[in-house]
Amino acid sequence: MPRRERNKFVKRNQILELKIEDYAFGGKGIARIHSDEGSFVVFVPNTLPGQLVKAQIKKSSKKYAEAKLIDVLQPSEDEIEVPFQDIPGAPYIQLPIELQHQYKKESTLSLFKRIGKVENIEDLFDEFITSPNVFHYRNKMEYGFSAIGYDRINKTDKDEFTLGFKRRGVWWMGDNLEKDSGLFDKQFEDHLKNIRKYCLETGLAPWHGPKKEGFFRYFVVRKSYKTDELLFNLVTTSYDLPKFDLNKFANFLVDLFGDRVAGLLHTINDEVGDRTIATSGSIDLVYGKDKIVEELLGLNFEISMKSFFQTNPKSAEKLYTKVVDYVLEDKSKVDNTVVMDLFCGTGTIGQIVASKSDNAKIVGVDIVASAIEDAKENAKRNGIDGLKFYAADVGKFLTQHPQYQNKIKTIILDPARAGIMPKTLQKIINLNPDRMVYVSCNPATQARDTELLREAGYTIKKISLVDQFPHTAHIETVVLFEKS
Repeated sequence: MPRRERNKFVKRNQILELKIEDYAFGGKGIARIHSDEGSFVVFVPNTLPGQLVKAQIKKSSKKYAEAKLIDVLQPSEDEIEVPFQDIPGAPYIQLPIELQHQYKKESTLSLFKRIGKVENIEDLFDEFITSPNVFHYRNKMEYGFSAIGYDRINKTDKDEFTLGFKRRGVWWMGDNLEKDSGLFDKQFEDHLKNIRKYCLETGLAPWHGPKKEGFFRYFVVRKSYKTDELLFNLVTTSYDLPKFDLNKFANFLVDLFGDRVAGLLHTINDEVGDRTIATSGSIDLVYGKDKIVEELLGLNFEISMKSFFQTNPKSAEKLYTKVVDYVLEDKSKVDNTVVMDLFCGTGTIGQIVASKSDNAKIVGVDIVASAIEDAKENAKRNGIDGLKFYAADVGKFLTQHPQYQNKIKTIILDPARAGIMPKTLQKIINLNPDRMVYVSCNPATQARDTELLREAGYTIKKISLVDQFPHTAHIETVVLFEKS
């Protein structure tokens, strides 16, 4: 068996100080190690050009290595001071938004050149759509309890009751949120320390990750921008539950937030895995109502704790407007036809298309049964006809419904981050639509799918980028493909 060649530049788990020189798609900073034997690239996620960072090598090949960020030793000259507490969910909050947009646009379009083999992608670029709210744009946050905290002065862990976010890359260490993070509701986050104090004074323990024990696990909040209401979900174990007065806690929240409290739910999660809602746990209403209503482009959507809903609703309106613009660009391929909305989630796009077209029939398909139930309820609430929703795997659905072949002119695609499985994408191509509007939250997989679509005779007519998540590396793309 041939001996594996050792990397000449780095070793696994080695800790290095690196200067970030460039930016790659997905928020990966590029550092280079220079020596007599040449130059070697190290990718460090959540870093920016100009930063000096401490990072640990996680894996390496002959050509490059990937490292985990430990600490930023020196900021970039581009960074500015902001009045928010730094959290893992906003690694670029100190970078001016215009520069964030520039990095996102350049790195995303380069993917379509490199992976999708679209050499003229710049000529096909339509627009970069910015988020209406740069700060405080999220409508849902999950805050974790932990028995192990982070000492920001000494940069070590310590035994402490914490409520906030996990330290980046350290699953067992919490970091107290003391003030507004700049992402969620300011009034709520300014009060999070009071909620922590209330829970601490009960004498009940927060979750201890390594020991897999404790009472308090998560505090989840959903917000409606339409009504300004807050819906809470306290997640605990069943251990010591009789010692905690849920009604008293609900009254405490009402004292803090008044009429903004839509309701309080309580979830029991006794599983040792690190997720908010257990597969086997119960969820009960303690106070108020268990849903809030949000509005998108004049349509109302009822949202429960488990519903999938766009995290940045104001930006989602702009995203959906762009999708619908592409769909309705040629109305002759929509009006009086069947439009397929595949991976439709709660059916928002399909409902908007149906409401703006003449006698279009929308067939929505998604594998998540609860999302399809929400889609049916929302369509009923909004009084929109001509919609049929199916809870099914998209690939299997297309196999079981051959009657749609050569009958569909327009298809809307909005898959999960993993993109579309090649076999499923081939089934979609076999329907032989004239055009596809492909929405993606992961342009890397969309660029990969672009190559297969190109080979099948579809070319990109337009591409737009939508910044749904300022201060992160995430970007959404909307691409109009047409049969050439």
